[in-house]
Formats: sequence, structure tokens, C-alpha cells
Amino acid sequence: MANGDAAIVKPVGAALDHAGVIAPTRVRHTVLWLTVAAYMITYIDRVVISAAVPSIQEEFGFSIVTMGWILGAYQLSYALFQIPGGWLGDRFGPRRALPAIVTWWSAFTAATALTWSATSMIVCRFLFGMGEAGAFPIATRSLSRWMLPSERGFAQGITHAGSRLGGALTPIVVVFVIAHFGWRAPFYIFAVLGLLWAAIWYWFYRDSPNEHRSVNAAERELIANALGNTAKGSKIVPWRQILRSPQMWLLSAMYFCYGYDIGIFLTWFPKYLHAERQFDLQQMGIYASLPLLAGVAGDIFGGWFSDLALKRTGNLKFARRVVAIPGFLIAAVTIPLACLANDPLVSVGYFALAVFGIELTVGVSWAVTLDIGGVYAGSVSAVMNTFGNLGAAIAAAMTGYIVTASGWTTAFLVIAGYALLAAILFTRIDASKRVYEDAAVS
Repeated sequence: MANGDAAIVKPVGAALDHAGVIAPTRVRHTVLWLTVAAYMITYIDRVVISAAVPSIQEEFGFSIVTMGWILGAYQLSYALFQIPGGWLGDRFGPRRALPAIVTWWSAFTAATALTWSATSMIVCRFLFGMGEAGAFPIATRSLSRWMLPSERGFAQGITHAGSRLGGALTPIVVVFVIAHFGWRAPFYIFAVLGLLWAAIWYWFYRDSPNEHRSVNAAERELIANALGNTAKGSKIVPWRQILRSPQMWLLSAMYFCYGYDIGIFLTWFPKYLHAERQFDLQQMGIYASLPLLAGVAGDIFGGWFSDLALKRTGNLKFARRVVAIPGFLIAAVTIPLACLANDPLVSVGYFALAVFGIELTVGVSWAVTLDIGGVYAGSVSAVMNTFGNLGAAIAAAMTGYIVTASGWTTAFLVIAGYALLAAILFTRIDASKRVYEDAAVS
């Protein structure tokens, strides 16, 4: 080759398009699927105790109110440490922060099997929640410098679909393991799974596409052109601007309602099927999974449809609202129908439709944190998720009291009311309004 000739060097993993130009690599999609796996593990580890509730009650004799406080301890801690967890990701970067917290909560997943009383279990679940609290904010931060704006709805939908899939499969697996090895065994098994993921993440992930040797120039340019100056940010989070933003508080109030609603299905639904609908342990494991499987479909479809609406209309506000508002309304209508159905299977079907509606809103809600939070999406999503998990904590603790006083139907009608309120709140959320001024970004 003559000195003046240029050679086209094809990076490992890159492909040539029809014009012979090197096409962008797709490392960002590998990052996305690793994040999906992380979300799945978070829900596996949090749902395992819900499926084990009947066995734990049988061994220790805990009342339904006591179990409410055990389940609520996790949710309370999870809510309280959202903002510190988000700050951890923004300050130290997801490559270091995310495997650190996964290791922490995996340790306390295993420790749950070593508890010997209600108090020890409450303390253990509280410490477990401290670790998991940073998962979603830091994972959202991990995607903020990788995913294109046109991919955010799908990305958030598919990650939360992974979490719900983990939650859906867990009762089936846990019931099988408990039947053969006792209720403690699943906690050990899933703790090891978390540790393996943490090692893989630290080895592969980088905080910026520019730091990843497998990303070619075309993908770096694609990401940089799409994100512009939002891919750069000061390590000083503009908390004053974030907390003064009306959009931040509307989003947080809406997510409080969502958190209360989904919290019931993640903590109490297996017990409801066992106690109210008279399903045995094996049936409980299978039918408790169906609404969460429906939620997986809702997560994927909601995020995909929102991105499609954005591409077709260019209207970010409309693209987020057109999915979330109908989703909450579906839940508000179908939950009362589920409570009133005499046939247990028909009831489960209505509950599945309700969770599908609730989960339509999730990818959209987390996409909004990227839309309005930009490089500070970790902190913005932490605020939103704090309120969501306060709702879930209240749901976990208060449902025991509501069921004792008024029965299961009243507990689920409260969920329907929150779904309706969330739909109303989302009519005021504008995803096109940033929570900070551009001057805050350097």
C-alpha cells in the first residue's frame, strides 16, 4: 500500500454498512442488558421473602401485623436511602458504586436466613433495604451517558420488565426450593447470584463510552451527537434547583401513588391468594406470578410505545402522558372488578390486567427522570423513588392493619383510589421541562 493510501481499520466487534463505512458498535446495548440483569436481581432478592411468608409464619408464629412490619422495614429503609444512593452513583460513578451496593445487599440477603426473631429479621431487612436503595438511581445514572434519548423509553421499560420478570419467576422457584430444602435456602442461593453479577459489571462497564475500549468512533459520535452537552456535568448536584422544581414534586407525588400500588403486589399478594382465595402453597406460587408477568408486558409495551409516539410527534410531553395516564386508569377500573369477582381465577385475571396497567407507567416515569434530570438523573430519580418507596413502605405496614380491621377488599380499593390520583397527577407532568438551568452544567 502506498504511503498516501488510507487503510480502513475495522475495530473488533464493528461492522461495515452497505457503503463500506464502519457502523457504530452496540456496546450501549450490552450495558443495557447488564442493567436489565441487575434490575432482575433486585426484585428476586426483595420478593423471595414475600413468597416465604407462610413458611416463616408457620415457624415463628408471627401475626399478620408483625409480618407487615418486617416487610415494611425493608421498604422504609429503601425509601430513606434513595437520595444517598443516587448521590453515591453521581459522586463515584456507577462502575464502582453499583457493584459495591449489590455486594452489600447480597450479604444481607444471605443474613436473612440466619435471623431468629421478629426484631432480628426487621433489622436485617432494614440493612438489606439500605443496599438496594441505590440500585435504580445508580442504574439510571449508568444509562444516562450511554442511551440515546430516542431509546430511553424502551430502555427504562425493558429494565423494569426485567425486574418484574425476576419478581414473577421468584415465587415459583422459591416455593420449589422451600418444599425441598426449607425457607432459608433461597436466600443463600440468590445472594450468590448477586455477587456474580457485581463481578461481571465491574469488569465490563465504564462510566463513559469514551473509556470503553470496545466502543468505536462511530458509536461514540452517535452518543455524543444525541446527548450534546448533557453528557457533561459538574459533580456538584444542583439540589436547590432540583428541589424547587414543580415538576420534581409532581413526579414524586405520582410515584408515591405508584409505589403504594405495586408495593401490595410485591409484598402481600401471595398472602392474599393463600388466605382469602384459599390457594395452597404451590398454587399460590404459580398464581402470584401471573400479575407480575403481565407487568413485564406492560413495562416493555409502555416504554416502546412512548418512544414511538416521540418519534412520530416530536412532542415529549405528549409521548410520556399518552402511555402513563391510560395505564393508571386501567388499574383504577380493574382492581375493584378483581375484588368483586367470585371466581378466584377471574379475580387473578383482573389483577393481572391491573398490574399491566400500572406497569405501563414505569418505563415512562423513569424515562422522565432522564428527560428532566439529564446528567443528574441519578439524583432526580432518587428523589422520585424515595417517594415511591415511602408509598410502598406505608402499603406494606398499613395493609396488615387494614386487613385486620376491614378485610382484603378494602385494602385493594385503596390501591384503586391511588391509581386514579396518579392518573390525575400525570396530566400536569411535563417531561420537556428540565429541573435545572443549563448554567448548572459545566
